[in-house]
Order: sequence, then C-alpha cells, then structure tokens
Amino acid sequence: MALLCYNKGCGQRFDPEHNAEDSCLYHPGVPIFHDALKGWSCCKKRTTDFSEFLSIKGCTKGFHSKEKPPEPFNQGKTSDEPKAKPVEELIVQGPKSAEKMLRERPSSDEPRQLLPIKVSRSLEQALEKLNLSSKDETLESSCTGEEAAQVRAGTMCKNAACKAIYQGPESNTEVCTFHPGVPVFHEGMKYWSCCGIKTTDFSAFMEQPGCSRGCHCWTEKKDKKAVLCRQDWHQTSSQVVVTVYAKNPLPALSSVKANRTVLEAHVIFEGNKIFRAELELWGTIDVEKSFVSMVPAKVEIMLCKASPGSWARLELPQSKLQSCGEQEKEAANTEEPGAAQDEDSDDSLSWSEEEDEELEMGTPDMITPSN
Repeated sequence: MALLCYNKGCGQRFDPEHNAEDSCLYHPGVPIFHDALKGWSCCKKRTTDFSEFLSIKGCTKGFHSKEKPPEPFNQGKTSDEPKAKPVEELIVQGPKSAEKMLRERPSSDEPRQLLPIKVSRSLEQALEKLNLSSKDETLESSCTGEEAAQVRAGTMCKNAACKAIYQGPESNTEVCTFHPGVPVFHEGMKYWSCCGIKTTDFSAFMEQPGCSRGCHCWTEKKDKKAVLCRQDWHQTSSQVVVTVYAKNPLPALSSVKANRTVLEAHVIFEGNKIFRAELELWGTIDVEKSFVSMVPAKVEIMLCKASPGSWARLELPQSKLQSCGEQEKEAANTEEPGAAQDEDSDDSLSWSEEEDEELEMGTPDMITPSN
C-alpha cells in the first residue's frame, strides 16, 4: 500500500517496504518570505514567483516519512503585556410594531397638566402696542346652570388666574379667586387692569393670585369668536414641535395641557379670537420636559418624546380635532351675512394631511364638459 510522504518539498507516494536512505529528496528547513523573495532556509535558491517556489527541488536526501509534521506552536502573549479589553456588546433596539405600541400605550384618560409658557420679548412689546388696557372689557365670573351641567371632569376654570379643575358637581360650590380685568403690558411692566400690581417678571405676573372672588366658569365666554388656525409640525429624534399660527397670542388667558398621549390647546389671540384643539398623539411624550413658546406670529408647542425615534405622523389616524365641526359652525354663525371673503386668512385655514398631499402632487385642472 502506497503512503504519502510528508517531508517538505517531496509530496510523493512510497512503498514502506522499499523505503531506502536516499529515496526522498526534501527540504529540512522552513520556508522564508522576505522582500518579495521566497525560498527555503536550508538552501540559497530564491524566487519572486510562488509557483516556482513550490517547484524548488529538495536539497537533502533521506527516508520518506509518513508522519505529519507538528502544527506550529503559537506562543501566547506574555503576562507582562496588557490584555485586550473585552469587547462591549452594543444592543440596538429596532422600532416597535404598531400592535406593540398600542398594547404598551398609556391611557388617554390620564390627568392632564399645564405646560409652562415661555413668552418672547418681542411678543411682550407687541402686546404693549395693542394697548389692550384701553378696552373696557371684563370677564364674566359665572356660568349658567345649564352650561355647568355639560362640563366634563378635568375641565379647567376659564376665569383668569384660577387653576381649579372640575371634579364633579361639588366643584361648583367652591369659591373662585380670579382677575375680572384684562392683562396689560406697558413699558416693560405687566399687570392686571383690575388690581394694578405691576411686575417686570412674566413668571411672577402669571402667578399673581386673583383679586376678586366669585363662582367658577367652566365654559368659554360668549364674547369670544371660535376660529380655526393654520397648523404645522416637524420633528427631530427627541422632540416634536407643533406650530399654531395665531397672531399676538395672549399668554395670560391661553393654556396648553397634555398627558403622555393627548395634547389639548386653548389659545386666545388678537383680543377676542379663540382656537381650541385636542390631538391624540402618535407616540408618547415626557410631559415634564415639554413646554410652550409664544412669539408675535405663532405658538410653538415643544413636546419631548418619551423615547427617541421617528413618528410616522403627528396624531393617530382615528384622532380628530376636538369639536372641529362645532368650531366651524360657530365661526360661520359669528360672521356677518353677505360678507365677501376675497382672501384667505390664517384664521380660516385648518391643517390637514390630505390638503398637504394635494399641494405636493398638484391639483388637476378642472374639466369642462363638452356639448
């Protein structure tokens, strides 16, 4: 039976019974590769071609060997050398499925809390120019029994400076402390027309306790005109910004409330206009880190995402603006009959994703039927 010779450079088969002392021609050394030259340590022949290197005939004669050469021993690193740090495993969590998001979604009935309002200096100056204090306006401090009966739990008192929340019929017996006047911004000073306690700090102005006592008012005053405002939104990985285009918003009379899944906006602007919206958000937010920023041309609601990621849209598909139809009816009823509307105003524009898509795709020309 022929066996394979494992001597380096031989590779022939031999018969063990006829294995003579000069039967094998091999290289007892080791291969050397240096500066593109290849050869054996036992002889001096060198070449740059690997095929020629494999064809170099052995330089020593001897017996054929059927034993495999031992594997080269790799000496481990000495104990003096610093050991490599273990590789930390980084686990990246992919986006959650819609079904999992719905299962883990907090209840929309959670208590809603007021978001802090930051007012720009330019808005304060704009409100000073409007000179709202020149208008002899006072806020009603009570509601009819029929209106109070329709109030739902969690509604805030609409009287200025009152932060009471409607819990049930027993809330109607509580005493309301409020400001019956209007906010005044003049020469850097902020105060209420009813009491005249002046301050330059807006936060201190917002925290001024009411100067009058009366009954809570849970519904909007009839002197306010409900309107629709143009809206927009954009996002980053950690924040969602909802923009309401309302000119000269009144921070003292406006409020924005939210829980982890619902946003409720109540914005009064240009003296007697009011915008209301309630959105069920696509994702969840961190209410403690969210806030509202007001400038002369718009109101920006900064919502901090509970977890980084991208939202497919601002609100859930089944979510709609609260009382959107009622606002349209109320806005239509308050307009004078026969008034021409030649131009679209910001107050009569409502934001919808369908309209945005039509604008992006282009509206087809109207087709006139032929005779």
